[in-house]
Amino acid sequence: MVALLLGLGVWQLQRRAEKHALIAALDERLAAAPGPLPPSSQWRTLTPHHDEFRRVTFVATYEQRLDAMVYSSGSAVRPDISGPGTWAYLPARLPSGEIVAVNAGFVPNMMQDRGTQDRAVAQLITNKPVTLTGYIRFPVAAGVLTPNEEHAKRLWFTRDHIAMAHALGWGEVAPFYIDLETPVPQTGVPSPGPLSVNLKDDHMQYAITWFGLAIAVVIAFAVWARGRRPTQS
Repeated sequence: MVALLLGLGVWQLQRRAEKHALIAALDERLAAAPGPLPPSSQWRTLTPHHDEFRRVTFVATYEQRLDAMVYSSGSAVRPDISGPGTWAYLPARLPSGEIVAVNAGFVPNMMQDRGTQDRAVAQLITNKPVTLTGYIRFPVAAGVLTPNEEHAKRLWFTRDHIAMAHALGWGEVAPFYIDLETPVPQTGVPSPGPLSVNLKDDHMQYAITWFGLAIAVVIAFAVWARGRRPTQS
C-alpha cells in the first residue's frame, strides 16, 4: 500500500511538470502573432499536441450551405462567455479550393430559435472573400453520455465538425477547425473573440495527499505492530 501511494504521488508530480510545460506552450501560442494557415499538404501532419491553439490568418469565402450549432453551457477558453448558448459552425472555402470549418462565434441562449440563428449566420455569407483570424482546434468525439445530435435543428452537443460536414453536405473538410477571433460582425452575433486557456493545476495538492496517506499508513502499521509485540512478564 505504501508503494502504491508513493507511486501515485510521484505520478502527480510528473503530471504537474507536464501540465506546466503544456501551459507554457499554450500561452506562447496564444500570445504569438498569427501566421499563415498551413497548406493542405501539411494538414495530416498537424496534431493537437503541437498545433492546438496556434493562431492563423487566411482568406476564405463562407459557403452558402447549412450551418451547424453546438450547444454549450459556457466556455473554459472564452472568459467573456459565462452562460449557455450555441457555437455557430459553417464551412469556408479557401482560394485553393479546400474547405475549412469555422466556429464563427457564440450565439446567446436567448437567441436559440432556429430562424433567429439562421438570420444571425446569414449576414456572414456575402459570397466575398474575407480575411479570417483564429485558432487551430481539433474535433472532440462524442462520449457515451453525449446526447445525439438533433438533425432537424442542426444541433450538436460536441465539437465534431467532421460529423457536421458529413451530415450537412459540406464535402471533405480539413481535419481541424478554426475558432474565429476576428472579424466581428456588425451585430456582434455570432460573437467571435480571443481565447484564454486557464488549465487547472491541482497536481501538487494531489501529490501531497498521496504522500500524506503513505505516511499515515506507515504510522498506522507501526502502531499496529507495536500493539502486536508480546508483553514481558
